[in-house]
Amino acid sequence: MPVIFLPMTPADTEDVIAFLTSNRFPFHVQAAPEAQSVRSGVENGRFWNADTQGYWVLVDGQRLGIVALEDLQESSPLFDLRLAETHRGKGLGVEVVRGLCDLVFTTMPGVLRFEGQTREDNVAMRKTFLRCGFLKEAHYRLGWPTEDGGHVASTAYAILRQDWQHGTVTTFDWEEIDIQPS
Repeated sequence: MPVIFLPMTPADTEDVIAFLTSNRFPFHVQAAPEAQSVRSGVENGRFWNADTQGYWVLVDGQRLGIVALEDLQESSPLFDLRLAETHRGKGLGVEVVRGLCDLVFTTMPGVLRFEGQTREDNVAMRKTFLRCGFLKEAHYRLGWPTEDGGHVASTAYAILRQDWQHGTVTTFDWEEIDIQPS
């Protein structure tokens, strides 16, 4: 099942708006994006500008969702993935994220690491990161606002180019430095 990433252009404006407003995204800040807000962002280049490129996620010619690669001017871009509701829970996330890693590391030679973030309660995405060789690097307590005005923790994961190349996971020491009581 090869995953294809078809770059979006301004000609995709209406399709992007239709996709975002016809699906719910319970683990995003706006779970049910409203047409006016989405239109404003899309028409202002949200998915095609110097620092961001959106893609349709395709399998066998069928659109499964969209992904935006962000911070493309940096050596550590990140992504925002949104699968259509009908394609969630089928294990497709692993193939999509692996395909994203291939896209980023084969076409962007200056990228050293590739990042993603999700809410602490998005267990499926957190498992997807781990299955794809990403390592949890941060846990931001109460760092993700929710639609009801609350907050949950945000978790950040990344994969290094060298780990992608070699099929390894470079870890680090989570322990904080030792300080002497004053």
